[in-house]
Amino acid sequence: MKVLLNADIQGSGKKGQVIEVAEGYARNYLIKRGLAVEANEKVLSEVKAKAEAAKRREDIARSEAQKTADGINGKTVKIAARSGAGGKLFGSITSKEVSTELEKQYSLSVDKRKIDMDGDIKVCGTTEAEIKFYPGVTAKIYITVTEDK
Repeated sequence: MKVLLNADIQGSGKKGQVIEVAEGYARNYLIKRGLAVEANEKVLSEVKAKAEAAKRREDIARSEAQKTADGINGKTVKIAARSGAGGKLFGSITSKEVSTELEKQYSLSVDKRKIDMDGDIKVCGTTEAEIKFYPGVTAKIYITVTEDK
């Protein structure tokens, strides 16, 4: 008998999954306890409609992320910081400061956790960073740190 799981069942499947189980197990345990419903045509069509809607939402989110990534890819973020001899900074430039400067310079709100910089920037110069907008959608930016006078 085919059933749609309403909860995760260890050894059987995850919530929302349609599985084939013995009729007695389905009727006496899963359906009786509300852990599953019988997978008739109506239930299967609802599952299919939900899956299509989720895919459509994901496609829209991916295309918006790609458009944003294309708009910022290759841009340079300029940050002025106090530095000492040899261009060594007093402190460091973190992803939070880069996120703030992206907001100021390009009106782009990016969470600091999505900016991958290989550690903090501790010297003046240009560094490459990657922004992960969506799984598989990234943009490379350049961070130019100059001396603040």
